[in-house]
Amino acid sequence: MLSQRSRVKTWSTSDQAYHSGWHDGWRLGACRSIDKVMKQTVDVAATPVCQATILYVSQGFEAIDRGIIAALSSQVSQVHVVSYDLIEQQAVLLRPDAVIVLNGLHIFPANQVEQIEAIRRLNILTAIWFVDDPYFTDDTMHIAPHYDYVFTHERACVPLYQSLGCTQVHHLPLATHSELFYPQAVEREYVHDICFIGTGFHNRIQLFDQLAPYLKRKNVVIAGGLWHRMRRYGLIANSIIPEGVRIEEAAKLYNGAKIVINVHRATDHRLERRNSRNWPGQSINPRTFDIGGCGAMQLTDYREELPDFYHVGTEIDVYQNARQLMELLDYYLTNENERTKIAARGYLRTRREHSFTSRVRRLLNTLGFC
Repeated sequence: MLSQRSRVKTWSTSDQAYHSGWHDGWRLGACRSIDKVMKQTVDVAATPVCQATILYVSQGFEAIDRGIIAALSSQVSQVHVVSYDLIEQQAVLLRPDAVIVLNGLHIFPANQVEQIEAIRRLNILTAIWFVDDPYFTDDTMHIAPHYDYVFTHERACVPLYQSLGCTQVHHLPLATHSELFYPQAVEREYVHDICFIGTGFHNRIQLFDQLAPYLKRKNVVIAGGLWHRMRRYGLIANSIIPEGVRIEEAAKLYNGAKIVINVHRATDHRLERRNSRNWPGQSINPRTFDIGGCGAMQLTDYREELPDFYHVGTEIDVYQNARQLMELLDYYLTNENERTKIAARGYLRTRREHSFTSRVRRLLNTLGFC
């Protein structure tokens, strides 16, 4: 298969510009057609609103928080978004049917457990949705037993929380927020051959050090912190936005890229200091859904759960190492018809199955409200 992919055509610069614009127009047109079909087949108004009052405690992950809040607002009779440092006071004041906490890490107060236990004594249901598993399991394993319901985006962590005595543990994948990540035409400054957005964790640094001589010859953008740790940083320094980008900028970069690379974070406890049990990672990251939501062609490293969400080879494609990634980049940069079809199919799958509305509906059903 790879040998066939290496047989590519050579175009002049003007031909490349023409065909690139034509194919991006085809991609956007296909995505708009999908949107029309989705609007005709999905009647949002037919979904009954759950008669429940929810107190939602955000984490500060803007894209995820905004997606969940929008979904809750459309699914329940009342939703209150409250400050993470005033959970108990707000629960006493508002008396919700349930308190839903996102992640409960990083910015949360040290007395989070005491606050949650106090809320439970008020006969208010409590639930937490971990979205950083398994990288902080040294912390989450102490928090989880204090909640009535534990949700985790990481399938492999379900038995971990069950072993701690948690009786209601559920795998709940992440999704994308279509009001942030959607197909759009972008300005020239966002147009690149290859895009990667994310922090320069050690496994990513290792991969991009191998890719650097290849990427130097391409129109590339990389956005995120810690990339200065690359040995070959100088080769692609001009392509790196070291401070990262805002969510809206990320969506534009995804849309402007012919190919978006996705690299999952390593779970090795020697690198991830808050995962001392070396708990594995099987589930895909939220970036997978966000890229799909933009209708962009995506090359990702493999996670065991991936085939449950996207069909490999027709909706997304995978690489195993730097050499294979470079071969796939060359193949898809040249084979534009196949690239745009895969991007459109990935978008259809994302719109149809991977919205925060569907995830939140499942959460509410599990809690017994819908």
